[in-house]
Amino acid sequence: MKNKALPNTADVVIIGGGVSGCSIAWNLAKQGQKNIVVIEREYLTSGATGRCGAGVRQQWATKANCILAKQSVEFFEQAQAILEYDGDVEFKQEGYLIVSSTPEETAQFKKNVRLQNSLGIPSKLLTKAEAKQIVPHLNTDVIDAATFCGTDGHLNPFTMTDAYYKAAKRLGVSFYTYTTVEDIDVKNGAIHAVKTNKGTIKTDVVVNAAGGWAKEIGEMAGVDIPVFSENHEILVTEPVEKMQGPMVISFSHNIYCQQTPHGAFIMGRGDKNMPKGHDVSSSWTFLDDMSKTVTTLLPPIGELRVIRQWGGLYNISPDHQPIISDAKDVKGFYMACGFSGHGFMLAPMTGLLLSELILGKTPSLPMEDMALDRFEGKEITEFETSVV
Repeated sequence: MKNKALPNTADVVIIGGGVSGCSIAWNLAKQGQKNIVVIEREYLTSGATGRCGAGVRQQWATKANCILAKQSVEFFEQAQAILEYDGDVEFKQEGYLIVSSTPEETAQFKKNVRLQNSLGIPSKLLTKAEAKQIVPHLNTDVIDAATFCGTDGHLNPFTMTDAYYKAAKRLGVSFYTYTTVEDIDVKNGAIHAVKTNKGTIKTDVVVNAAGGWAKEIGEMAGVDIPVFSENHEILVTEPVEKMQGPMVISFSHNIYCQQTPHGAFIMGRGDKNMPKGHDVSSSWTFLDDMSKTVTTLLPPIGELRVIRQWGGLYNISPDHQPIISDAKDVKGFYMACGFSGHGFMLAPMTGLLLSELILGKTPSLPMEDMALDRFEGKEITEFETSVV
């Protein structure tokens, strides 16, 4: 992508060229917004989007995440046609099998399934024997029960973002890669301009979709966003003949594991001892721990060769739920961050809701649970526990 010179002005400047930024751009343009500029410090998908596991699930413990995920899945099912994409977004809908390890965890899963079913998500509680029918190589000696939702799945993060990018570009959105935001000019409590290493753009609206750097972008505008970034690691194996349909997740074993359409297995986990920051390296400790875990839970996968491993940033909010909001104290500053590792799968609704907020339209969903001010002097009452 060859950049033109930066424009002097824009009606909307979106900071971040991952799937969220591209979704927001397309949704704004689709609703008639003109003169939209997307700024990305490296190449599109170079941040969290290109480093994510790219799973898509609706099995959550909070109502807001369930609804966001369900409606995002409904978009993903039609995304290729809606976005008129000339490639393949590779949406593989073979479900998520989420395993519990203790009776206490199973009790929580029962509550989760009741919530999910009440919202129209077709998840169900399974016995160990039923879980093994779905994934025959699952070691049921180390689990207590499981849940399954057949409409969950997996996408290609690069082609999905490319689909949004191309659709947005056809509608007139301008993209500028290898362009770094250095400051945001605020005057009289309102956005005035974005300063980059390649020039200044005057604008009244800035959208912070900077992923792992969302807090720093907020600070440039004088907005304190209560998020932090943390490295979560992933590895991928050699490709083999198909042997696993659904993503397998265990919160207590700290693993998610999916076979991609190309045959490779991709698996990841977090580390509670990981320091906050922007490091995206990968470690021998991760490789050792992950190897032991996957060999215990899914023994045959332990025989495969590892091709590569990497790290990527989770941008984490206090309640592990996204912040899709404006800033009350800085007019024209909007944000989509704090997804706690799940921004990719929620991108369709993120783009729709934030575009509606920016354009002053009635949001398609209530947004109080996603507002930045939900953390101001209030006790967190709903915390998302279904996170790896």
